[in-house]
Amino acid sequence: MDECEWLPRTMACLEAQETEVPFDVQICVNQPESWWQKEDRRRLCEENAKLLRWLAEYRMRAPFPVEVIDCSSPGRGWQGKHSGVGWARKTLFDRIMGRYPDGDLLVSLDADTTITSGYIESVACNMASHREWVALSVPYYHRLTGDERADRAVLRYEIYLRSYALNLLAIGSPYAFTAVGSAIVARVGALRKIGGITPVSSGEDFYLLQKLRKMGEVGTWNAECVYPAARFSDRVPFGTGPAMLRGAVGDWESYPIYDWRSFAKIGDTYRQLDRLYEEEIDNDFIRFLRMQFKCVDLWGPLRKNSRTLAQFRHSFHEKADGLRILQFLRYERAQMQALSPTLTADAGAVTCPGATTNTGASAGTGIDSPIPAEPSGAFPARHAHALDEMSMADLRQWRDALFQHEMTLREMCMRNSAD
Repeated sequence: MDECEWLPRTMACLEAQETEVPFDVQICVNQPESWWQKEDRRRLCEENAKLLRWLAEYRMRAPFPVEVIDCSSPGRGWQGKHSGVGWARKTLFDRIMGRYPDGDLLVSLDADTTITSGYIESVACNMASHREWVALSVPYYHRLTGDERADRAVLRYEIYLRSYALNLLAIGSPYAFTAVGSAIVARVGALRKIGGITPVSSGEDFYLLQKLRKMGEVGTWNAECVYPAARFSDRVPFGTGPAMLRGAVGDWESYPIYDWRSFAKIGDTYRQLDRLYEEEIDNDFIRFLRMQFKCVDLWGPLRKNSRTLAQFRHSFHEKADGLRILQFLRYERAQMQALSPTLTADAGAVTCPGATTNTGASAGTGIDSPIPAEPSGAFPARHAHALDEMSMADLRQWRDALFQHEMTLREMCMRNSAD
């Protein structure tokens, strides 16, 4: 959707791949049918028509097979609620699941994403080396544009994403991955087993990875990254584009830096799962889960159906999944704000067994900053307000330091799981 300027760059990246791995490319050009009748959206429809003409010519000279699904031309656009990036991904995924064998890999990219020449080779080798992985959440990195307004917004958004991931990595959550639609690789057979992708208006990548994680391991480390575009967009309710639009006017309410203490409560529950297998425990996360599921005896049925502690742990994580974690963090944040608007501004750091405990940003992130990082190495929630006033250089330094720390932890997790 509206990728006429961007897609040729992505195709050039695919042409430059240095690999013997054969691959073909499936592209879905799409937008709602109703947009043809909307004055403020018709330009996008015309851009899509231009892109389809370019693709028709490009297919004739492409060095690999290219197939195009036209969900854009008059009479072919999305109808009613069947629209958005979720339906575009579903359309592509369904075609691939219908045509390719279980052992093949689906490499999901967006039309505005660039990759290095070694990307296809790296993910193919990585998945071949880790047969236990049903999918791979590939590291990502937004390259800056030179437009300060856009760059400030995307740096702030990445600091939010990376702080979230680092805190999950620190507590050992099985859902410690970032759902970026252009940074997902999945085995076709695994996609078939979970019934493919669930089409939602946005967040389909989050639910996809969550379903895949419940059936098997999702890798989080790869030597090569993907580079999504940093661009303002209102095409979907959530994600990079909408976050940048809101952030550019100072609205980060939907993308806050969550308090490390809330993650620590989840981590504390993880460490008590052996005990929960034998008896009830009581803490904030457990009480929240009971409230969410409207069930007092939440764990009794799981114990009865689990012959081993390992089975119980698996069942626990299926119930206390990535969505419940996010809901708990939002709930905790609302509770803290209700108690005191300044509570998160003066809270002290806490420690968590297994985390990289530090007393300053330089210890966990390797940067020179008066703002101390959390024990996980994440940016501290109590200083989130400082991000609005930070210089571009400091924002970039924080983002890059968090990126490097996250890459280190991703690789450590991969090596630990192999051991």
